[in-house]
Amino acid sequence: MLPVTEQENPATADIDKVSILEALKLINAEDKTVALAVEKVLPEIGTAVERIVDRLQNGGRLFYVGTGTSGRLGVLDASEIPPTFGVSYDLVQGVIAGGFDALYKASESSEDDTNAGAEDLKKRGVTPQDAVVGIAASGRTPYTIGAVEYARSIGCFTACITCNPDSAISKAAEFSIVPVVGAEAITGSTRMKAGTAQKMVLNMISTAAMIRLGFVKGNRMTNMKSSNIKLKDRSVRILMTETGSNEQAAVQLLNDADGDLRVALVMGEGNVGRDAAKQALSDTNFVVKDAIRKLG
Repeated sequence: MLPVTEQENPATADIDKVSILEALKLINAEDKTVALAVEKVLPEIGTAVERIVDRLQNGGRLFYVGTGTSGRLGVLDASEIPPTFGVSYDLVQGVIAGGFDALYKASESSEDDTNAGAEDLKKRGVTPQDAVVGIAASGRTPYTIGAVEYARSIGCFTACITCNPDSAISKAAEFSIVPVVGAEAITGSTRMKAGTAQKMVLNMISTAAMIRLGFVKGNRMTNMKSSNIKLKDRSVRILMTETGSNEQAAVQLLNDADGDLRVALVMGEGNVGRDAAKQALSDTNFVVKDAIRKLG
């Protein structure tokens, strides 16, 4: 029997015969089912986050591994973590079959090499302290399976995100997250519903992990890097809300902190200078609320 992601969808069998608007409605109707599929696997996502956080708190890193759309989604999620949460670019890494070139042009043939997945992890220096998440819509991609099998063999925590139940990658990984979104609007085009489900799950994993690590205060990105005009404006708004200061005072505070929102928050709420704020942050693994509490 064909995997769910390769089966034909009777609801869209005539999508090539209808108007553009009707085709869009058919696609949208399929997309509406994705969030429900992800909702069913929230307990599994939660367990994976707990296991990943345990690794990150003890010196480990998180690696996403995949090919094609799945690999690109992993790289996308990993690349957005440092500016959003102020962590090192090494903490969360995306590994894609075919390397950098595969990010902007198809390199699907590279996904058939089982050994390449393991070799790419070795090049990244993966250790037993790390967590590795394999992403494969079909659940049968040799590159990703090889990477997960290698990671598990050396003692990493391994998980997979796939949209096919009882797939090969689920057997390879220690832990499985399987949002079953059903057949695609266009048969086998897993960049659609499966890709959307994978992105939702990746967002949840990384965001919940960063929250648990302390890099969010309330629902604000207190460890965000103020690297452009938009983010500087957001930093000022966060400072105004957190410290109760007006805009002018918040701008001055951010400037006094050399543009580092974390330092500015600790300076403002801890009523200390820049050097003391930096030291408090260093002592508390750059968790703003812990640094403020330490100074209190």
